Amino acid sequence: MNSSRTSRGLLGGLAAGAVGTAVLNAVTYADMAWRGREASTMPADTVEALAERIHLPVGGSAAQRGNRLTALGALSGTVAGLGVGALVGTVRAAGLRLPRGVGAVVTGAAAMAATDLPAAALGVTDLREWTPQDWVSDAVPHLAFGVAAHSTLHLVDPGVRRGSTVVVDRPAKASAGLVARSALLGVATGGRSSLGFAGPALTGSSSPAKVLALAGLGFELYQDKQPATPSRLSAAGLPARIASGVGGAVALARREHRRVALPVLAGAFGALTGSIAGASWRSWAGEFVPDWQAAVVEDVASVTLAVLASR
Repeated sequence: MNSSRTSRGLLGGLAAGAVGTAVLNAVTYADMAWRGREASTMPADTVEALAERIHLPVGGSAAQRGNRLTALGALSGTVAGLGVGALVGTVRAAGLRLPRGVGAVVTGAAAMAATDLPAAALGVTDLREWTPQDWVSDAVPHLAFGVAAHSTLHLVDPGVRRGSTVVVDRPAKASAGLVARSALLGVATGGRSSLGFAGPALTGSSSPAKVLALAGLGFELYQDKQPATPSRLSAAGLPARIASGVGGAVALARREHRRVALPVLAGAFGALTGSIAGASWRSWAGEFVPDWQAAVVEDVASVTLAVLASR
């Protein structure tokens, strides 16, 4: 991918993120006006928790401190929106062009994760205690963000520009075999999250990518067996494994110049299934053997699945 194309993707993504953020705010304020509810304090609380974590307190009187936290919370939302837009625009420039419906949902989910996961990681909220109404109130504005941002990207970059001509290079439909291998790779990432990158890299990339993949896999194989390692089903662990399954599916599809929508869905479902199955295996096997032995069995199974899926 050349630098000019990367720059266009980045700038287009920033524009898309700005439009998406404006729409998200409009939908949020419309909901507040309709239901008469208070504004969410989660952005400000997240900024406060982060400031305390990095030992950078927000100063001023009580009123000034509260106003600063509110403003910083709003600014953090804008930064998150621009960041997600830039990421999606750059990925699109690299050749991943999702259908509008899928792209809007994925973009909205990325924006939602960019705000909710840091808050959960800092202890500001517990996603497991959210009610259905909480999820809907959060998901609808972020879906609006996704629709607006992805539509903006489509308008500013409808295809691959060659000179004065726009050429849409459409990959072939995903084969049943590719979808099955994407699901299989997803199951492997449910066991070891680094395999979403490592599987395709080790079977079809350059030597530097293989070294990086081996380093990441080796670190995870070690870290997985430490007592302090959090559960893969936690609010931070499960989305990372699903994202890895999606990334691995995209890599397999791009290698065969195939459409990514079905492989992405298969990879995400496989990662979810593999995460639940892996956690269940460790819980069951831990009653009969030391946990590290159960982990080694899972290591072998996950790596084997990833190699078979990626060859």
